[in-house]
Amino acid sequence: MRWTVAGVFWSLRVACLSSAQKGPLLMHDIPRNSARIEVDMTAPTVRAELSGSLGIEGVSALREQLLALPKDRPLRLDLSRVTHLDTGGAWALCMLRRRNEAAGQPVELTGLDARAADVLDTVAAALPEAEEEAPRRRTLADRFETLGRTTAGGAGFMVELTGYLGLFMARLLQGIVRPSTFRMTSLVHHCQEVGLKAVPIVSVMAFLIGVVLAFQGSAQLRQFGAEVFVVDLIAVSILRELGILLTAIIVAGRTASAFTAAIGSMKMREEIDAMRTLGIDPAAALIVPRVLALLLMLPILGLIANVAGLLGGALMSWFELGISPAMFRIRLIEGTDVSHLIVGMVKAPVFALIIGIIGCHAGMKVKSNAESLGRMTSSAVVAAIFAVIVADALFSVFFARVGL
Repeated sequence: MRWTVAGVFWSLRVACLSSAQKGPLLMHDIPRNSARIEVDMTAPTVRAELSGSLGIEGVSALREQLLALPKDRPLRLDLSRVTHLDTGGAWALCMLRRRNEAAGQPVELTGLDARAADVLDTVAAALPEAEEEAPRRRTLADRFETLGRTTAGGAGFMVELTGYLGLFMARLLQGIVRPSTFRMTSLVHHCQEVGLKAVPIVSVMAFLIGVVLAFQGSAQLRQFGAEVFVVDLIAVSILRELGILLTAIIVAGRTASAFTAAIGSMKMREEIDAMRTLGIDPAAALIVPRVLALLLMLPILGLIANVAGLLGGALMSWFELGISPAMFRIRLIEGTDVSHLIVGMVKAPVFALIIGIIGCHAGMKVKSNAESLGRMTSSAVVAAIFAVIVADALFSVFFARVGL
């Protein structure tokens, strides 16, 4: 008689399970242990209440019942009525949580006492990590896809730089038309930071480059008895190429990073958003003074580098070859055309625009974390130096074609 009553009771539970869509409450009973799960699926978050003993003796049935819960909706498990929890039950709960979180749905466990929470944490820490899938061998289509994405990314980067260049030109023209909006104090400050403070490093670099050119040139030209042509070598190399190119590379590493760090820090602290709220145009306040300062100061730094390089070459020629400063000056004037200086100086404004636009663009792209600031700063330096070298190569081809 007792078994008959139990069978009738279990049939009623199965009937309740089959009519889950009609009522707000489902009940799953695990007959092989004393655990019980009551599930409410009416709310957006599935609520399940566990009671009884979650032990190793019924872990298989418990796991089946837990995995029967939906994994496409958030899940909240109430364990306040659980009388016993060992590593078997904790393992079943951890596997349920891992499955649902892999599907993008959170699992919240509530009502745990201190001991049960410790058991659950210990089991979760001891579970092995899921094995990652072996990397798929890249096919030819994958390589073309990578190439296409890289090309599209580079094209997008160039379009963004062109947009920032247009923004700079528009705000500069606006400042010329309405001088009251032009930020002269900011321009003077950035001229000091970009130009005056860079004079020592640029001068030393150019002086040493002149010394190296004179020393290496004399060692090679002495073999042919043409030591006097070392003056032409130094003059053409420094005035036409190395003076402005190395100056631009130093400024790119020094100034592009400073622009990115300064603007990026302001963006991290939401100062740029505050400027927009106050009606201040960030392009006019941040980009125009910096880029314009580079446009004004880079040609001056290039001239300083040329003078320092010629001084270093003249000094080494005097020591190494016995060419006096007076003879060096005469040979420089007679054998060097002013077109070499013009070719070098024409590059300076273009290099300044490249460095300034890339630095400001990278600063405006910084996200709200320090990792993004560091990544964009290094990226700005690399991009600016690379762009300067590419532009110098294009200038060399162009001037060779036009006969300069």
